[in-house]
Order: sequence, then C-alpha cells, then structure tokens
Amino acid sequence: MVEVQAGGGNTTGGGGRYEVLQFALQVVRGRWFSLFASFLIMAGAGATYLFGTYSKEIKGSLGYDQTTLNLLGFFKDLGANVGVLSGLIAEVTPTWFVLLVGAAMNFTGYFMIWLSVVGKISKPKVWQMCIYICLGANSQNFANTGALVNSIRNFPESRGNMIGLLKGFTGLSGAIMTQLYLAVYGNDSQSPILLIAWLPAALSVVFVYTIREMKVVRQPNQQTVFFYCVIISIVLAVFLIVMTLVEKAIAFSHAAYVGTATGACALLFLPLLVFIREELILWRQRNLLLGPPKMVAENPPASVESELKAIPELPPISETKKEFNSKSSWLADIFLNKPARGEDYTILQALLSTDMLILFLATFCGLGSSLTAVDNLGQIGESLGYPTTTIKSFVSLLSIWNFFGRIFAGFVSESLLVRFKFPWPLMMTLVLLLSCIGLLFIAFPFPGSVYVASLIIGFSFGAQLPLLFTIISELFGLKYYSTLFNCGQLASPLGSYILNVRVTGPLYDREALRDLEKKSLTRASVKELTCMGNQCYRLAFIILASVTFFGALVSLILVARTRQFYKGDIYKKFREQAEAEDTEMASPNSTKTR
Repeated sequence: MVEVQAGGGNTTGGGGRYEVLQFALQVVRGRWFSLFASFLIMAGAGATYLFGTYSKEIKGSLGYDQTTLNLLGFFKDLGANVGVLSGLIAEVTPTWFVLLVGAAMNFTGYFMIWLSVVGKISKPKVWQMCIYICLGANSQNFANTGALVNSIRNFPESRGNMIGLLKGFTGLSGAIMTQLYLAVYGNDSQSPILLIAWLPAALSVVFVYTIREMKVVRQPNQQTVFFYCVIISIVLAVFLIVMTLVEKAIAFSHAAYVGTATGACALLFLPLLVFIREELILWRQRNLLLGPPKMVAENPPASVESELKAIPELPPISETKKEFNSKSSWLADIFLNKPARGEDYTILQALLSTDMLILFLATFCGLGSSLTAVDNLGQIGESLGYPTTTIKSFVSLLSIWNFFGRIFAGFVSESLLVRFKFPWPLMMTLVLLLSCIGLLFIAFPFPGSVYVASLIIGFSFGAQLPLLFTIISELFGLKYYSTLFNCGQLASPLGSYILNVRVTGPLYDREALRDLEKKSLTRASVKELTCMGNQCYRLAFIILASVTFFGALVSLILVARTRQFYKGDIYKKFREQAEAEDTEMASPNSTKTR
C-alpha cells in the first residue's frame, strides 16, 4: 500500500476514522497479532492430553477390552509424534494450506470417533478407529508447524521464549478445553470428543491468513513483552489448578462452570491487550518519523509504482542461503561441505550430521523414558496402594509441572544463554540428570515419593521438547526448520515404544504373574493382570533411569562439540537484518506501508 496525497476536503471529516482503521489494520497484520493467534491455536492443539477423559466412553460404548484401548492409545501417540509429513508439506506450500489441512484432519478424525461413540454410524472396525484417532492426533503437528515455525521466524532472537510459551499453552490445552466442555455441554461425558473435533479446527480456519512469516523489526522492549506473557500464562495455570481442585471438592452448577470457563478465556485473551499496547507504541514512533498517515489511493500513479520497484527488498530470514562449491559432488555437499553451525543446512545435511544423531540418541533416551513414566503413572499409584483420588492428583501435578518445565526451558535457558553464554545442550544434560532422580524415586519408593516423582518427571518432561526444538533451530538454521524439528521428535515415539511396550510392560506382567503364583492362581483365573507392591516397577525404572543417565552422558558430547559456537553471538545475523529493516523504514524517502 502506498501513501499518496488525497483531496483536501475528503480527509477533514473522515481523518480520525481513517487513522483508527489504519491502526486496526496494523494490529491485525502485525507480528504481535500473529503471535496471539499462534497462542490460541497451540492452546487448542493438545487434544491428545484429553484421551484419558473420553477413553472410558470409547471402551464402554464400543465394547473394547483394555488391550484394544491401549492399541488406540498407541496410534494416538504415533499420530501425535510423527510430524514429518506436516513439515515436508510446509516446505512447499504456504502456511494457510498447512493450517487448513490440519483443520480438515482434526475434524474428520475426531468427528468420526464421536459418531461411532454416540451410535450415529455402525460400529467401526478396530483398524478404522485406529486410523481415525491417528488422523486426529496427527493434525496437531500441522497446527504446531504452522504456528510454531512462523513465530520463531518472526522473533528469531527470542526463539527460546517462543518455543517455551507456545509449548506451554499446548501443555495447558487439556485443562482449558476441560473447562470449556463443562461450560458448553455440562457433564455429558461424550461431549469432549465433539468439542475436540470442531474447536481446534475452527481456530485454524479463523486465523488461517493471520499466521505467516513477516519481516523482522527489532524492538528494544521485546523481552519485557514476553515477560508479561509468561506471567499471564502462569496466572492462567494457577487459576486452572485452583478451579480443578475446587470442582472436585464442590458440586458446581452449570452457571458456575460457565463462569470458570469465562475466567479462563479472559486470561487466555489477556496477551492481546499487551500486544495492542505494543503496536500502539510502534504506531506512534512511526508517525513521529514519517508524519501522520494519509489517505491512500487504490491505484497509485505510475511514477510511485516505479519508485516502489526501485526499493530493494530484504529477503525473509528463511531465504538466507549458504554458497557451496559448484564443482562439489552431491554426496560431498551432504557429508563434507556442510555450512557452519547456525547457517541453513539442507534437510539431508542436518539429518545425517553428527550433531543431529547425538540429539536423536539423547532424545530417544530422555523423552522415551519420560513418556513411559507418564503413561504408567496411574498403574504406579495403584501398585503402591494409593486411592483413585490421589492417583488423579499425581496426574494433575505432572501436567501442571509439565507446563512449568516448558516455560523454564524457554525463558530461564534463554536468559542464561544471553547473560552467561550458558549453552542449551548443557541445560538438556541437567534436565536429563534431574529426570533420573524422579525415575529412581519410583524405583525405590517411600511414603510420598510419587508426589515428588510426579513433580520432577513432569518438569523434566516438559522442558525436554522446547530444548530440543531450540537446539535444532540454532544449529541447523531456520530455512528447513518445519521438517527438521518434526524429524527431531521422531525419537520420542520410538523410545516410548521400546522402553514402554518392550521393556516396562513385560517386566510389570512378569511381577504380576509372580504374585499370582504366590497366591496359587493362574493367568486364566483372573480377568485383569495386576501387580501390587514396591517390586512391580523397580527393575523397569532402574533400567529407565540408567537409559536416561546414558542420554545425559551422550548430550555432554554435544556440549563439547558446540562449546565454541555458543560462546559466540549466535543471533548476530538476525539482529543485523532487523536493524537494516529499521533503517529502511526510518528513511525519510521510504514509501513503505506502515
């Protein structure tokens, strides 16, 4: 849009309204509103955390046994963690297409599950239900890719803050959507599935053109704005904790549920006020530099168009390219002529690099063990004799501290890096060592140890993904980040399958069979195989703690390899691009749109 002088009489009456309209357009088209839209999309992208809420309805209405339900749970985790397809699609299509594909997958998968549960369609085969839930769970990767990748590219110097905040809102998604379904549908236990089907899809459709990559503009108080956002998110988390506990203790009316949901939504929308204030500051600064906005002609003169063409455009940060020797072979480019750390790697260069292999192995050990602990937490509490209400408290504690772990990984780690050059891989090492302690508390339980273990495992589990995503963005660049971060998290379901299905499950069953032998019973004489006592998970969690400790040692190799890289100014090129953009916009001869 180009500024040109309009007729004098036309601006007198409508100047004020026109200025308000221009400011509103700046807000809606700006980076901050795009970030706010990303917050909302990520807050709806955690439907997989609600599986425990509606899984009993699937089991009861479709007549499944526990083994079949566990199979559905596996396909849910598989869909939620295998996001390579969304990353590859994002490399060749615009963000709006990625979001629309994700919305369609989300609605189709969960809506078909809802139709099956309420009996609107004939009972599907088990393999069909597996496809439905895998399709619905995989849709969150499209939302993650669209929202997270563009937010990091729009705020490259604060990528740790971005990942921590966005993944934090995903961690709160289950609690937020629980309040919403109670307010909208009451205690109808089948309704969460319907809400999961339409709400995340609707959010992606509403903001389909809002989330996109934009040119970076450096703002001195950017960290302060993010600090306000993290304070708001913590207040939201505390509010959800308190209301969840109160709802368990007191019978709520429908009006009370509506009030609680309204309060949660108000806190969720509060960052928008912070962002509008930030856009107002930018608006005033630009008006001081360039004068008040003028009426805009829809068809600018040819002379202005020619002037626009003469303005050099700065490429987006994702277009930064590394020059390679044209005479080098394709294999040499992949294995020998790799860019320096922090520059843009190709997909194969990154995936076949030593740094990525180390990250993959550390993630396999760390996240694989943490996911195994999370999936077995209910049975751990049961085996140690805790009542059902206490076991639910363990799950709630783990969920909330998962959120705090994500926030910590984003903000504290970023602050330590900026102030003391404390490297992200070393923070990953410390988080994995902390996780070992939580796992050992379950292997060698004592009164109250599971409470502490829930806190530690939840915190470390939440911190690991933001650290992984940030390290990948810093070491391998942002050009192919959509694919690389989705490839990086493939270690999570692989580790979960081996450590949970192949190690922990069989060891638990072995201990349960020993209990039956002591009681002179056989497997055929009991419906459900259950183990009681401290020994049920001891060997399994000793193995998990050992595997996690090995992962921490592996991550130390990456610390040594990247020591010099993190001592430098890793965000220098992004800062220079932002400063160049500021200089161009502040130029008196600039005709760029404000």
